[in-house]
Amino acid sequence: MTSLRIAVVGDRSPGVRAHTRVPLLLEALRERDGVALDAYWIPTTDARDLDAFDGIWVVPGSPYLSESGAVEAARTAREHGIPYLGTCGGFQHMLLEYARNVCGLNVAHAENTPEADDGRDFLLMPLRCSLAGHEAMVRLAPGSLIEQIMGTPETVEAYNCSYGLNEHYERILTEHGLVFSGHAGDDGTVRVAELPGHPFYLGTLFQPELAGDGSRPHPVISAFAAAVAARSSGAARTPQAASH
Repeated sequence: MTSLRIAVVGDRSPGVRAHTRVPLLLEALRERDGVALDAYWIPTTDARDLDAFDGIWVVPGSPYLSESGAVEAARTAREHGIPYLGTCGGFQHMLLEYARNVCGLNVAHAENTPEADDGRDFLLMPLRCSLAGHEAMVRLAPGSLIEQIMGTPETVEAYNCSYGLNEHYERILTEHGLVFSGHAGDDGTVRVAELPGHPFYLGTLFQPELAGDGSRPHPVISAFAAAVAARSSGAARTPQAASH
């Protein structure tokens, strides 16, 4: 079994439940899916020169010690065609990177810069209702990567966040190629983003790390692992739908 190197970017803490799940999920991927991922935990303060990794996973735990580090991790994956999974804060900083470097927007994250007095607008803002510790429905776009992965038009997922995309920027990010493929079942706000044409570039506001007890990887995590393996072998691979 070939071991594949992935960068797990985040400021590791035993107090972040998603972080404690990662070792369990990596073992489950090895045992259940036959994919061995050799994970290197990279603090956001050291998240540079990641282009030699087979995959990049930016995990929850924001506000990060280094916003620029999390943004750079997303940029490296996007520009080098490296499979990328951004969950919760990783999703938010994936959007921040895209807005700044692809759309040319001078925008900030309200959690990182609550009093941006330099003329920047907020791309990421407090949600109308905090999702910290909640589960909620996500409606998935037909034919999207996330819908192929989940094998269903809607899913109920676990969250632990209070910030999301400022809806005024959804259109301009879409016009520049990003696809918002998952939306809240109640108010239609963005929950999932993906980039067509990239081997695997997916962000979820929900935390797939929190699904179940950690013994069975969430389909999103399995799909990321499969994309890492496929890129390493040079093969194209169609995401497998979740079993129900």
